Amino acid sequence: MVGQVRPSQLLWTYGPGALIDLPNLSVITMGLDRWDVNHCQPVEEARLLAAVRRVLGPQVERLRVPPFLRDENASPFSAEGKIGVPVRPFPRWLRCVKCGLLGEYDSGLFDIKPDPYRPDRTHFVHTNCEKGSNTDAVPARFLLACRNGHLDDFPWHWYVHSGPSECTGTLRFFESNASLQTEDLKVKCDECGVTRPMVFAFGEDAKDNLPACRGRHPHLDTFETSCDEAPRTVLLGATNSWFPITLSVLAIPLEKNQVNQLVLDGWEYFADAESQDEVKVIVKTLTKSAVLPGIDQHDPKEIWKAIQDKREGNTQEAIVSEADIKVPEWGILTSPNPRTDWPQFLARRTEIPQAFSAQIDDVLLVERLREVNALIGYTRVEAPEETDDPDERPPMASICRGNPDWIPVSEVHGEGIFVKFSESAIRKWEERSSVKRRDESLQAGHRGWRNARKLNPDVAYPGIRYAMLHTFAHLLIRELALECGYNAASIRERIYANADEEKPMAGVLLYTAAPDSDGTLGGLVELGKAESLGRLIRQALLRAGVCSSDPLCSEHAPSNDRSLHAACCHACGFVAETSCERGNRYLDRALLVRTLECEDAAFFDMGSGVDG
Repeated sequence: MVGQVRPSQLLWTYGPGALIDLPNLSVITMGLDRWDVNHCQPVEEARLLAAVRRVLGPQVERLRVPPFLRDENASPFSAEGKIGVPVRPFPRWLRCVKCGLLGEYDSGLFDIKPDPYRPDRTHFVHTNCEKGSNTDAVPARFLLACRNGHLDDFPWHWYVHSGPSECTGTLRFFESNASLQTEDLKVKCDECGVTRPMVFAFGEDAKDNLPACRGRHPHLDTFETSCDEAPRTVLLGATNSWFPITLSVLAIPLEKNQVNQLVLDGWEYFADAESQDEVKVIVKTLTKSAVLPGIDQHDPKEIWKAIQDKREGNTQEAIVSEADIKVPEWGILTSPNPRTDWPQFLARRTEIPQAFSAQIDDVLLVERLREVNALIGYTRVEAPEETDDPDERPPMASICRGNPDWIPVSEVHGEGIFVKFSESAIRKWEERSSVKRRDESLQAGHRGWRNARKLNPDVAYPGIRYAMLHTFAHLLIRELALECGYNAASIRERIYANADEEKPMAGVLLYTAAPDSDGTLGGLVELGKAESLGRLIRQALLRAGVCSSDPLCSEHAPSNDRSLHAACCHACGFVAETSCERGNRYLDRALLVRTLECEDAAFFDMGSGVDG
């Protein structure tokens, strides 16, 4: 063991192919084929599994939680203490902090000093350093990465000799000035004496000073035969070295009958059952492993009947496609009779804030919910775009050799507030000429942004309705975080926006998404009641009227700088990227309130509390 991270970080920050920059060394998380699946508990979520299969193929059989150490005090030499995710030192090149010697960790120049009782103290040392014995050796901070998801060691010998060379002299890395700018960081060959600054490894100069990409996937121990992308120098710990590609769903009941719902969720376990007695055994196993919460509350006879109904097609499953993610959620959240008997989803309707009754149709207090997130791949250098079309995003790199038969997931339990907007009020607002002008401005920014990235400019624009709802969600998140007891990064959004006349959607779900007790404090639901929610919405809108960065913020035009937001910035409307489903894009507070630059596109009239 060399360190610890939280299980949820293995999806969002340190998944397969990602670098973990520990205090004294750097390691890379190995592919799923190296993980011990026996320590990865399965998670049942039929809709998410269907969505994953749609992307990765039908061979995916299970969703599993990454392995984690259940007892932090377990002996590091026990079987329990060895549970974890396999990693390997990367980059391979180390640098002595005193003499600057550069070398690979297995070259014989360095020794590892493990500390099983204090994993954070595990480190490499340069045993025979000329400036002192057993001096620390740290990872070299430079790597090569490309847009196709490849990652490689920096080619130190190739770089210092300006290409292939027969010289095999030892290399040293040093700083010639205290500024630490790239022109002052230099690498030198002891044998031939040549010295080269690192400045030529970046920017336009890198094209002529770096070799072609070798197509390396160090977490899979593979090299692809060819790669036509130019490699780029990246720094160890840089954000652009690994971007996760995830899918997420809310665990919602698709069936009116709770037994049928549980059988649907755990169908993999019940599919081969041949008798009621066999069902009893399966239920005992599921209860003991806590895989399917609530199944032990039902009679085996009922469960056996539900299994037979499922086989005969007498359930509601065919009505809703499991592969669809948001439409079934919208149907449950807007149902006239919210579910109150499901162990993973509990909601109740509450009164609408009177001051905003013209804009809001319904408010739902979700007292219990579960979100499940799945990691399906990653990108490097460029973040994945918000689209389902693989051609519209950077190439997705694999987290496993071959086709994976399981995918790592994380599940979080929490609470939330769902606000449904008036469809008639939104359609009336969308018809305003001022709103159409704001729409055209955002579309111009969208087209420019995608053109700059060589993407199709005429697709993936979410619409002005989405921008308004999205901005409302951000403003309310910031306001809720001041009063509900959660930090702002613990509150996430889910936007339901569709202008289709047959299946219109206009709503916002704000919910806690913290993987620990921070997600179940109860404060969010309490603030969803009419008297509190009305006050918070009013406060959020009043704050949004004037930004501390005005007039620059309110006058920002997306078409001028090819950006994806209008009147919005860090001072008024941006939230943590873990909270936002669009990376702080498609935001404009002028769509909600009057600003210094635009007074006639606001959905809310803060003079009277209703839209004029």
